[in-house]
Amino acid sequence: MSTVTWTVTGTPIGPLLLAATNEGLVNVVFHADEKTARRALERLAGRLGGEPVEATENPFLAETVRQLRAYFASTLRAFDLTLDWSLSGGFNRRVLRELATGVPYGTVVGYQDLADRVGEPGAARAVGVAMGSNPLPVVVPCHRVVESDGGLGGFGGGLETKRALLALEGVLPQPLF
Repeated sequence: MSTVTWTVTGTPIGPLLLAATNEGLVNVVFHADEKTARRALERLAGRLGGEPVEATENPFLAETVRQLRAYFASTLRAFDLTLDWSLSGGFNRRVLRELATGVPYGTVVGYQDLADRVGEPGAARAVGVAMGSNPLPVVVPCHRVVESDGGLGGFGGGLETKRALLALEGVLPQPLF
């Protein structure tokens, strides 16, 4: 059983729930209004055991918030956070780790290319499933994975959020309105 602490922070793409264990950042949840946050915390309790505790003073979560603010201010291009990968395993974990280390700020990668990088050339669709299961979006940048024909593909945070993140990184033009 892991102790899970959490906080919600406001960002330009909406509130994010951040959860950490003693091992590191374990979960980032988009659109973390009260109802969404409550459901996410219930899922974490079920997966990791124990009741998540709201962080009043947690240096690790404070650093996560600081780095997210710097990212959204365009002054941070690479997160330097310890990650707890316990919510991901097997193929999904391999793909997400490759994404985290091999697809830098301001670049994109195709689903097929990511499958090739992890040694599974026939697994482009499975890469899409891995992106959908990413417990650490933004920090592990699944928004940087796009279709081979240039389409955005899917995104758990919604396509407007994906567009906003890619625009922030200079991959897409800023929306006109």
